Order: sequence, then C-alpha cells, then structure tokens
Amino acid sequence: MPTLAPSRAERWDIFCTVIDNYGDIGVSWRLARQLASEHGIAVRLWVDDLRSFGALCPTLDTSRERQQIAGVDIRRWHNVTLDEEESATLTEDSDDALPGEVVIEAFGCTLPEYFVAAMAERAHPPCWINLEYLSAEPWTLGCHGLASPHPRWPLTKYFFFPGFDPNGGGLLREREVLAQRDARTGQGQKPAHIEHYPNLAPLPERGLRISLFAYETPAITALLTIWAELATPAAPICCLIPASRALQAVATFFGQSLQPGDVCRRGALEIHVLPFVEQAHYDALLQTCDVNIVRGEDSFVRAQWAAKPLLWHIYPQDEDAHCVKLDAFLDIYCPALPAAASAALRRFWHGWNAGELDADTWCAFADALPTLTKHAAVWSARLAEQEDLASRLVLFCRARV
Repeated sequence: MPTLAPSRAERWDIFCTVIDNYGDIGVSWRLARQLASEHGIAVRLWVDDLRSFGALCPTLDTSRERQQIAGVDIRRWHNVTLDEEESATLTEDSDDALPGEVVIEAFGCTLPEYFVAAMAERAHPPCWINLEYLSAEPWTLGCHGLASPHPRWPLTKYFFFPGFDPNGGGLLREREVLAQRDARTGQGQKPAHIEHYPNLAPLPERGLRISLFAYETPAITALLTIWAELATPAAPICCLIPASRALQAVATFFGQSLQPGDVCRRGALEIHVLPFVEQAHYDALLQTCDVNIVRGEDSFVRAQWAAKPLLWHIYPQDEDAHCVKLDAFLDIYCPALPAAASAALRRFWHGWNAGELDADTWCAFADALPTLTKHAAVWSARLAEQEDLASRLVLFCRARV
C-alpha cells in the first residue's frame, strides 16, 4: 500500500494521559516519532505526566512546558477544565488552542473542551481520531474506521483499532526495526553483552536467556522457584529483569534488596537486574533473548517483532475482560502450531495471567520451545507483510482532511 505524500505542511496533535504502567505513553511516543521521522508531519504530543514519560525518554526535561525531542514538539498537558475566560485567553494569546489537521485521542482520553471548540471553528475541521487499545477480538474489525458525529459541534470522530488483521489498523513498526533485529541476531550466538547496557555484568553464552517485564503477580515467585529447582549446569537459565514494580517479588525471593546492575544466583539460575531504559534499547534486549515475558501493549508488540517465543502478561481488567482479549490473540496465534505446542503455550499464558504456575506447565512450554521459536519467526514475517499502523493512519486521515 503506497504512502501518500503530504500536499502541504501538516500538523498533528496527539493527546495522551499517562495511566500507571507506561503503555499509553509508550505507544503515543513511538507513534509521534514515527509520524515525524517517516511521514514528515509536525507532531505536537500533549502529555499530562512528564515524570513518567521521562522514564522512556531520558533526555526529557520534566520542568519545561514545551520542548523538541526527536522531531516532536512535546507539550505539558495540564489536563484541567478551563473556565470561559481562561479558554478565551488561550485562544487569543497562544497557538496552543489552534488544532492541527489531525487530532488524536490516545486510548479515549478526553480532549479539553476549549480545544474541541477550536477544532469546530476551523474552516476545514480536523480529522479526529480515537486511537483504541490493541485487540485481536473479531468485533474490532467491524468498528474500525466507524464515524461518530459530535452531539454539539460539526465534528466527526473516527475509531481506529490497532490489530493483526490486514483490514484493521495495523501495528506500530518503524522502517528499520526488522533490519536492526536481523543484524543483531544473524550471528547465531548469544552475545555476552547486550547493546545499550554497558554496565551489565557479562552474561552466560549457554543455556536459556529470558527477559521478564511483568506486572506484579504471584507467578513471578512461582516461576523463579521452578527455575531454581530445574536449571542445571548443563542447562542453565539466565533471566534479565528491567527495574520495575515487579522487581520486589524477585528481591523477596532472593532475600535482599535489588537495584540495576545486581546479579543473583541460586543454583544454575542467574538473575540480572537491568535499568529501565528507552524504547530502542529495550527492543535490543528482546531481540537477543530466547524467550520474552512482556506486559501491556507496547512491549507485547515489540516482542512479536523480536520473533522469539513470548508470554503476554495482559493488563488486568474488571470482570476478567482481559481474559477474552488474551484468548482472542491465542486464537489467531496458535492455529498453525502442532497441538502439543499450542496446548503448552495456552497453558503457560493462562497460568501466568491467573497467577498460578506449576513445574509441569513450565516444562511443557520449555519442551515446545524449538517449535515455538520457528513459529515466532514465521508469525513475525507474516505480520511484516502488512502496512504498519502509522502508515495506515496517515492514509486514513489524509483521505478525510
């Protein structure tokens, strides 16, 4: 699918409310950078929590209201309701209330009312996008691209669903990500040092290398216990754990406080604590591991581009709505797998997300790893044949502006 060249200078606005686990800002930041670097769009990224954003973007100055990084105009979004006098001041005295050709609500965050009013006052109203959460549920295909007229203003909002189907919104994928992956993994050997982690102790080159980035769950302690009992000098396990809230379970397991750079061992199990790094560096970690345990949305997609076996710790939702989303993905991911490998994968994913794991579940998954590794590469290649999310979004919006 060809990418339409901009007919004139474009400005897009992306609004993002940081929730609690970086997923919303992670997706928004990747999208903003790609729109700027690959599509020549002037992007304003409005973020309500610069402190959390700073964990993903170390060069961010959290004290500033406005700054340029990676070609993106980053704005502090105070995300408060303004009265009529304050809104009028913004409209008259700054360009903050002058919307671009496209306005994106990341994951249904509510736009400021003054900004919506300014959108309606444009001679040509902007294309208004509600960028939804990633899901493989079939119903999202029927809702992708649907229009929703505003009840008071002459504006239309469109629902854009990222997904895995060619008829959906696609997945975030920068032009260079697959080539970078292949360059890192083409040697056929595990590097003793991982790119962008200069202070990391040398890693064992034999055995199973696993990254673990998860929410808090009893499954962490259960899996560490299983690994410590089953790992042997002939088949060691090395687990790389980025600093996050899940690290407390690891610290409790080893009976000591932990910080980036620490190494813990129990038998043939070796744990390395990593710093929380920017996204491109985390991508490099995923690409050099044998198995990746990931959480949320952003790292879940990056693990699929890494083309390695993975486990998805999905964000828990009320009434177990997340379990439906988990199964929807497994239903499209597993059909090409042999029955035993499919059953092992499903059992491992369900056990982890329920917070309950036993040794048999892990052993069945470990036994299936050769098959799962081949499948992960085929799956990634198949997804890469589709147009990426940013390109689909550009085509969709330019057809409506």
